Amino acid sequence: MQRRYFILAATALAACGASGPVALPPNSTLILTRHGDRSGSEDMLNARGRQRAQDLVTALDGTPLDAIYSPGIQRNLDTAAPLAAARGLPVNRIPQEAPTAALAAASAGRNVLWVGNKGNLTEIWETLGLPGDPPLDYGDLTVLRSDAEGRVSIERRTY
Repeated sequence: MQRRYFILAATALAACGASGPVALPPNSTLILTRHGDRSGSEDMLNARGRQRAQDLVTALDGTPLDAIYSPGIQRNLDTAAPLAAARGLPVNRIPQEAPTAALAAASAGRNVLWVGNKGNLTEIWETLGLPGDPPLDYGDLTVLRSDAEGRVSIERRTY
């Protein structure tokens, strides 16, 4: 419950007019992936999406993970669910609109995963001022690591 209030407070502070770009705190890891495959405009994962959700568990095997975040959209929650079950972690919900400040605060000194959508993944990428394209394809898995000085490295994978 305390973590939820922390995230809500961070979101509220970000909405109060903090100017300038958001930075990933030193010694933090933010892992980004898009929800699993779906058919058309359906909110549900298709068979490939359900398999991809299972594949995410394997893709992150051996990667420390302190928390999982997602908007409260069913396809995102369904993508995160197998990993959450495997790790014994809840899927923490934060609003999909402008999630970067809350995710940056939540990742401070930790390893966290965001299961997002094209729009919020693009927003996170742009707000953090990262080079290149955001991870928008199904199966993209991007690991952002901030070192002790706050320098961010980008590792791109697929699953």
